[in-house]
Amino acid sequence: MTSKKVVELFYDVVSPYSWLGFEIMCRYRNVWDVDLKLRPAFLGGIMQGAGNKPPGLVPNKFAYMVKDLHRLANYFDVPLRPPADPFEVMFQKGTLSAMRFVTAVQQMEKGGDKQVEQVSRELWRRIWSEDKDITQPESFSEAAKKAGLTDGEIEKALKLCTSQEVKEKLKLTTEDALNYGAFGFPMLICHIDGKPEMFFGSDRFELMANCIGEKWLGPKPDVSASKL
Repeated sequence: MTSKKVVELFYDVVSPYSWLGFEIMCRYRNVWDVDLKLRPAFLGGIMQGAGNKPPGLVPNKFAYMVKDLHRLANYFDVPLRPPADPFEVMFQKGTLSAMRFVTAVQQMEKGGDKQVEQVSRELWRRIWSEDKDITQPESFSEAAKKAGLTDGEIEKALKLCTSQEVKEKLKLTTEDALNYGAFGFPMLICHIDGKPEMFFGSDRFELMANCIGEKWLGPKPDVSASKL
């Protein structure tokens, strides 16, 4: 019996392309023979560490990105709608506190990653679908409540997210991504025959599937499989 191929997904909820990649991998985790590892990290640290420049700071790229996200949202069936002021959300407010909260939820969770998956999704939904805040503790609480966490779990996560332990874990995960060669998110690391293979962006799934010996069935594999 062969063991499942490990696939690490590095992401930050500030990135709409990461939301698309996240949803696809969550759909495929039980379709492909893979062990998906969610790795919440801080995109700001990646950009600084890699010396990269966000596409939103280049006017022509930003204009293209807005149109591109609309097309991709329809294709991937993700309810992605840019906020009224994407620049403020991405570059002025940022998501350092939000990613610390996600990291705290992950630190608390035992026996799986369902809570960190749901909390991440609700934070993305707040920014990229509902144009709501994700910088304040009250916002984290609302997202976590929708994700199914109890009041006690939310209170514990809010305390934990300001701890040095969680700050250090988020920093180390971000450093792990940089050590793999990250320059942006989403970034997928597929461990193939003992070697890490990096795939960047939300449009490399067909190539990634080929590399891990799987088949790309489109953005909604359950629907595609039922037609075979």
